Amino acid sequence: MQAARARFEVTLREAERGLLVDEAAQALCDYDAILPTLGDGFAAGAFAQAGGDIRCTVLANFGVGYNHIDVSAALAAGVQVSNTPGAVTDATADIAMTLILSTCRRAGEGERMVRAGQWHGWAPTQMLGMHVTGKTVGIVGMGRIGQAIARRCHFGFEMPVIYYNRSVKEVAFPARQVESLTELAAQADIVVVAVPGGSETHNLLDADVFAAMKPSSIFVNIARGDVVDEPALIAALQAGQIAGAGLDVYAQEPAVPDALKAIENVVLLPHLGTAALEVREAMGQMALDNLIAWDEGRALPQAV
Repeated sequence: MQAARARFEVTLREAERGLLVDEAAQALCDYDAILPTLGDGFAAGAFAQAGGDIRCTVLANFGVGYNHIDVSAALAAGVQVSNTPGAVTDATADIAMTLILSTCRRAGEGERMVRAGQWHGWAPTQMLGMHVTGKTVGIVGMGRIGQAIARRCHFGFEMPVIYYNRSVKEVAFPARQVESLTELAAQADIVVVAVPGGSETHNLLDADVFAAMKPSSIFVNIARGDVVDEPALIAALQAGQIAGAGLDVYAQEPAVPDALKAIENVVLLPHLGTAALEVREAMGQMALDNLIAWDEGRALPQAV
């Protein structure tokens, strides 16, 4: 904020909730540049509502995901869009590992037991979970974050890595690409989703994928909530089709279905993927660097 104010006249939105579509439309008319983030409603309707009164010419998104922005509508309206890849890669991969370990080793269930005063001491068969080392991990989406997760799994936990990617992808460590999601689901002990959100990946992980998974398998999502058919995931968990899930994102954030909260073998995090101070500062600086490039008439370094 200090760096932004040193260069621009800044209006800071104090409300924690995202801009509604009509508020986003008004912002497009009121400001030359906007630094939005997840939850701000820059859908096609916002650009249509603003119409010919759009003053803004750049949306420098704070975050790597930009499915809350209709990029096609923005570009058609003469509004450039950027994001913050790279700055979030390691932090998001770390949260994926947090969820893998917490879900496989039933850490959420164990903590609830201790806090409730229901732990009565060590026992040889108490809270038996999945041993992570050596298990096969299946990565859905082998971009920056997917590769960072895969490296942690391979080099840190000696896990064979398989992956599904929409295009052929070569990686610089041992990993094998498979041709379909169901093939990945059938072979992996742990499935981790790391694809971008948007119309192309909406409900990508559906009932067929969960049906193909082993009953002993764990499902982890650190991508976007709407890449998963949430009712199908809930049904798979309730039916015992899969052994558990670790989730940092949800289809209708911040709403989390009561059915998910009621399932013991699910670890639920409040979208902590990039929630580290130095990471958020780096994201902010990257977004600001895009605004500075726009102000100086240069190409956006992280243009979408």
